[in-house]
Amino acid sequence: MKVVILSGGFGTRISEYTSLIPKPMIRIGNIPIIEHIMEIYSKFGYEEFFLALGYKSEVIKNYFYNYEVNNSNFRINLGDRSITSYDKLEKNWQVNCIDTGINTMTGGRLKRLKDYINKETFLLTYGDAVTDLNINEVVKFHKSHGKLVTVTGVRPPARFGELTINNKQQVLEFKEKPNINEGWINGGFFVIEPEFLELIKDDSTILEKEPLENAAANNELMAYLHDGFWYCIDTKRDKDKLEEIINSGNKIW
Repeated sequence: MKVVILSGGFGTRISEYTSLIPKPMIRIGNIPIIEHIMEIYSKFGYEEFFLALGYKSEVIKNYFYNYEVNNSNFRINLGDRSITSYDKLEKNWQVNCIDTGINTMTGGRLKRLKDYINKETFLLTYGDAVTDLNINEVVKFHKSHGKLVTVTGVRPPARFGELTINNKQQVLEFKEKPNINEGWINGGFFVIEPEFLELIKDDSTILEKEPLENAAANNELMAYLHDGFWYCIDTKRDKDKLEEIINSGNKIW
């Protein structure tokens, strides 16, 4: 199953870092948060990634293009520029770096990947949050209900999209970033059927607005409820919190 990671936003709320690099490239410990996210999926066997790039896309492209030489000891022949690595990398990921436009909205970025998704059920998340979620359990839940979309509902600080859910775990209403501090919220880590892409109009479409709101209104949005760890870097304070966890030697995700 393919994994799409939305990686193109401006990250304006954490501009002390994003003035130089895109938000998914902010380092937590010794690797960018996007790599932490990819490791979460890889742990469950999902290793084909599609990165929907936009702002400072060249930083992410260069990171993965030069991944081997930056993460191993090597010998380089300065004559023909051939490189021999002395180390075997543990990761065997397929990383597809796809430009989806500088000003494209989240829904538009996903729509631009339609041909790459190729009419298959796929996984989707944002490039700024980590979790101890069992991805296979989310996929199992998604297959059990037969709806278009499963979103992971989490309970962190309430500055994200809130979900109104009935006792059958069906999403009745989707509100992005409400001004309240309670309830289940949008934690990303979606499982999506390809037909959902038809609900996205164009580059100006915000995923968390009409597409998900309409899916909920049409009883096509379900929530997998996760009471475990989930944390998003939206501010320097958030980054520092994850750094604190890493430095403690007790990595939760």
